[in-house]
Amino acid sequence: MALDARVAERTRIARDLHDQLGANLTQVSLLAEMAESDKELPEEVAAHAQQITATARETSNALDQIVWAANPANDTLDSLVTYACKYAQEYFQTAGLSYRLEAPEQLPATPLPPDVRHNVFLAFKESVNNVVKHAQASAAKVRVRLAGGRFTIEIEDNGRGLPPGAEKKGRNGLRNMRKRMEDVGGEFAVTPAPEQGTLVRLTAPISKRIN
Repeated sequence: MALDARVAERTRIARDLHDQLGANLTQVSLLAEMAESDKELPEEVAAHAQQITATARETSNALDQIVWAANPANDTLDSLVTYACKYAQEYFQTAGLSYRLEAPEQLPATPLPPDVRHNVFLAFKESVNNVVKHAQASAAKVRVRLAGGRFTIEIEDNGRGLPPGAEKKGRNGLRNMRKRMEDVGGEFAVTPAPEQGTLVRLTAPISKRIN
């Protein structure tokens, strides 16, 4: 990896640590202070404790993702797809959605630049989160395809679909997802699903040169 790329990667890791972990740790501290001030109110203390538990779990997951993203041993297509699909399976199951994966039985351990792996995963993660938080869906599918030196990951749900002009309005972080994909020479598309709901398609190169 060239010097500029290493500097950019270190900067990204520092930003992720600050943005994802710093805010959560501050929230835990504030909740602990609130629990102390409300110690004479058992119901309030219980509510604060539940929030602390949820925030701690979220922080642990965020740290796991940062460590995964920072480990150069994971700079492969197989690692990206395996980690992303594991994230989707756990998140959908926790939310009570049925989940189906369609992917090749074996994926090549093709090298991926760290920026491709990182940006594709974050766009994928945002897509999965949107299904749970906004789609009002009961089922979701993830498909993985390889063709012509590129790979495609699709996230489809059976929910209510996107309102007209959602991307132009910046709904659900769609513009950020598009930018992430374009930054690594990829493509982003969101369309109505064939039967019902929404289909998100993330396509990125697997033959991009690694410096």
